[in-house]
Amino acid sequence: MAQEVFERYEKKYLLDTPQYHSLICEMVKWMCADQFGRHTISNIYFDTGNFELIRRSIEKPEYKEKVRLRAYGPVSQDSTVFAELKKKAGGIVYKRREALKLKEARDFLYRGICPEPGSQIIKEIDYAIKRWGLLPKAFIAYDRLAFFGREDPELRVTFDRRIRGRRNRLDLAGGDFGTELIQPDQVLMEVKIPGAMPLWMSRRLSELSIFPVSYSKYGMYYKENIYKQGSYREDMMKSSGSWRLNRCGKTDSREGGEYCA
Repeated sequence: MAQEVFERYEKKYLLDTPQYHSLICEMVKWMCADQFGRHTISNIYFDTGNFELIRRSIEKPEYKEKVRLRAYGPVSQDSTVFAELKKKAGGIVYKRREALKLKEARDFLYRGICPEPGSQIIKEIDYAIKRWGLLPKAFIAYDRLAFFGREDPELRVTFDRRIRGRRNRLDLAGGDFGTELIQPDQVLMEVKIPGAMPLWMSRRLSELSIFPVSYSKYGMYYKENIYKQGSYREDMMKSSGSWRLNRCGKTDSREGGEYCA
């Protein structure tokens, strides 16, 4: 099982199409597109029955964490996916993840069957799931174009289009369809840096009037498609005791097909 650990600052910017094209023209002087070109990233976000993790995150606490399952490109039963634990403290993002086969990931995250041998990262993710009582709650996908620095490969910039989400078919192999979360002419840019932003980038962002924003893909989906529609109340009722969900999404008397993979 391959493991990866990241520690970095992340800044987000919401661009319109003219800003995007102007910035790309400058970026290609300093950065290279990664080998994958434009590709689709799919995620399953895990949360409590009443969405406690995302509600806490929206309040911008000093410390927050999330658990998700991520895939790159089309997903089949034989695909390699990534179980991730992402934390943010003091403005620094810490991400720990482990590569698993899709079946292993389903058994682990949906049914509580840990892969063997269990690594330290698997133990940390399992602890977070048990501590919070996490269940699969939302699917978020987007089409990404990524760049890395010519001189500093740890400098990464990503551009995400067609950010979309859904609450049904919470399985990475279930397709990448969903409700669109941003306008067709908008692009979400994320700058991922180990330290200070390069001077050329800072200057160009200022010239184009591009400023940081607070934006969470899962948070936006929750606010626009769960909280506003009132469907979170049903989830809160289910988590109040009369609906006791276990790791596979079963209640005392019926199976919650929304959760089981």
